[in-house]
Formats: sequence, C-alpha cells, structure tokens
Amino acid sequence: MAKKAQSTLPNMLLSLTAIALVAAAALAALNGITKDPIAKAQQAKVEQAISAVLPAFDHLEDRDIDGKTCHIGFDAEGNIVGAAIEAGNDKGFGGRIQLMVGFTKDGAVSGYQILETHETPGLGAKAGDWFQKGAKGDIIGRTPAEKNLTVAKDGGDVDAITGSTITSRAFLDIVNEASQTFSKINS
Repeated sequence: MAKKAQSTLPNMLLSLTAIALVAAAALAALNGITKDPIAKAQQAKVEQAISAVLPAFDHLEDRDIDGKTCHIGFDAEGNIVGAAIEAGNDKGFGGRIQLMVGFTKDGAVSGYQILETHETPGLGAKAGDWFQKGAKGDIIGRTPAEKNLTVAKDGGDVDAITGSTITSRAFLDIVNEASQTFSKINS
C-alpha cells in the first residue's frame, strides 16, 4: 500500500502549483482552439453590419479616422455612396455599446447595427429596434451634422427608450460622434 503524503506546507504548495499548471495549460489550449473561430465570427458580424447599413455599393475602402474604422462605399464610377463607421462608448447603463452606423453620401443616417452591448434585456437592449425606421425613436434619414440627435428629456426631439434614458443618451452620443467622423472623410 502506498504511503500517504503528509499534509505539510511544501506538499500543499507543490500540489496547488501542479493543479494551477494543468489548469493554465488546459485554458491555453482551449484559447488556441477557439481564437480563430471567434475572430471569423466577429469579422462575419462586421461584414453583415456593413451590408445592412450602407446604401448599395460596388466596392469598399477602409480608413482609420480619429481612431474609428470607416468602411467607405463607392459606386462603379468611384463616387462615394456612403460610409459605415464603427463607433462606441462606455456610457451605457450596462457599460460598452459598440455600433456600426451607416451614412448616405449626404450625411443622413442610413441604418445602424449593434455590434456589442451589455444593456439590460427588455430595456436598454431594445436599442436594436427602438431607433430603426418607423419605430418610436426613429433616427433613420436624419442628419446629425445639421442637428445633433438628443433625447427629448435633454431638449432634443428623439424619444428615449422607455425606462432607459441612459442607454438612449449613450446610443445617440455614438451616432453623433460617428457623424462627426463621417464629416472628415472628404476633408
């Protein structure tokens, strides 16, 4: 019969170290396995969002403006038809909100897609639909460069998500910031 190891401090430290090394190796292997599929899924989500928010385009050109990735759509003649801008902030009720905001060549909002959000389900998470065409807080077709989009509670004319004014403010701040970035594309 094998002799039981004594419960001494060196034996406990050795055991815990061995367990930690095995766990770290397992997590590193799992990270290596899932890293590429996660990156591909994120890229597919971005590509889908670009197609959803931009007017019809022939080809894209990516630029970095003010630290934001701008996907600029061109027609067959090389004229800008619009841009999809990745923008976000940490001002949401649940933290980070990341959007893909589309603009027509005139600077009007052509659409948006949420890329990342941690907002409360049933409240702030409604932002995915609340500001879409025909919805209560509709911002589609509006030009933030002419008049910043702000919630009615702050003197603006956009209806905030009921019970989610903080999320609505954060969302509209992102759209206004993306509009400012869009205005620098041709300058």
